[in-house]
Amino acid sequence: MTGALSSSNSQHGLTDRLARWARGISGKADDEPAEETPRPRAGTASNREINRRRQLYADIGDFLFAHDLDLTPINFSVALDYLTGANIGVEKAIKAVMMERGKITNSWIESIAADQRADEVTPESLATMLDKVEENLTHFTGLMHESRNSAKDYGAALQEQAKDLAEGRDNEPVLARLVGLTRSMVEKTRQVETQLRDNQRQTQALKSSLENARRAAEHDHLTGLPNRRAFEGVLKDEVQQAQTNQETLSIAFCDIDHFKHINDTHGHDTGDRVLKFVAGLLAKASDDHCHVARHGGEEFVMLFRGKTAAEACEAVDSVREDLANRSLVNRTNGERMDRVSFSAGVANVLAYDDPRAALKAADRALYLAKEHGRNRVYLAAETD
Repeated sequence: MTGALSSSNSQHGLTDRLARWARGISGKADDEPAEETPRPRAGTASNREINRRRQLYADIGDFLFAHDLDLTPINFSVALDYLTGANIGVEKAIKAVMMERGKITNSWIESIAADQRADEVTPESLATMLDKVEENLTHFTGLMHESRNSAKDYGAALQEQAKDLAEGRDNEPVLARLVGLTRSMVEKTRQVETQLRDNQRQTQALKSSLENARRAAEHDHLTGLPNRRAFEGVLKDEVQQAQTNQETLSIAFCDIDHFKHINDTHGHDTGDRVLKFVAGLLAKASDDHCHVARHGGEEFVMLFRGKTAAEACEAVDSVREDLANRSLVNRTNGERMDRVSFSAGVANVLAYDDPRAALKAADRALYLAKEHGRNRVYLAAETD
């Protein structure tokens, strides 16, 4: 009974904190006296809206408390989206996780928020921003360089004139003003030079931040491999280069076998480690002519320039055999895991009018490999 009471008190305390937080956002402090406004009558639209908002605050508090989530703006926002249905993607994702695991975690919400931010800030928009910064920097640097040279020349001329005039005995007040003006111009020039150096440092820092953001948007945060967006850009460039150099180009679609079973049996942390391990094995083949990316979930894609589809098949099968012969251990409890393997499909990219058609052909070959027992690599028929 005491435990239930303590839990209830904690829950109400969290709800109260949420209410205080909401008041803080609106700019009202806890001890701020209430305005003398007529209280809405029961049953009116205003009263119903107040009750609806009060209930929503309580529901959000209950949701955060039930999943033992921290009281953060991100968690509050996700809970709000879920409870109001404002974001269908978030609602579906939470329902799927709750059906599978029963609870959601702080780290899972952070990953969802990161994915949403990645969707909002595309590599294309980042590239456009970076190009704009470089364009503005070049233009501004040119103007400042010209201004600095003009000011320097003008300052030198004034200094020379002031020197000549200062040697005479007449118009001493005018001479004094010219000397003062010269000194002022020299000082302004120094200030402009300082501001230019500061601006260049700030712009360089901005360029670096944008470049880092672009790289982050093009890489998978778990495995460190390029993501699907980045791979699509690489595929386009590699097709053009292969056609120009008259080289062969092959694509492989890989998928870890029974990955859901790994998660269900050993937990998602172990599943993540398996993903990173497989990604590392595939990445060993990566070089200037071989590109590896995480396509999504437990799927990876590989692109081989200079290899026929049959040669790419052999390369992928070598990695598959290496993985299948390893005896992996669950680091959490020391238990030996069942054999981890992947299936793959390989296609000749240049045998298709559209590179995406080649990827689909590799995907169909992968599907056949799964159907025929998994842990194998199939070559797509070029007549697909």
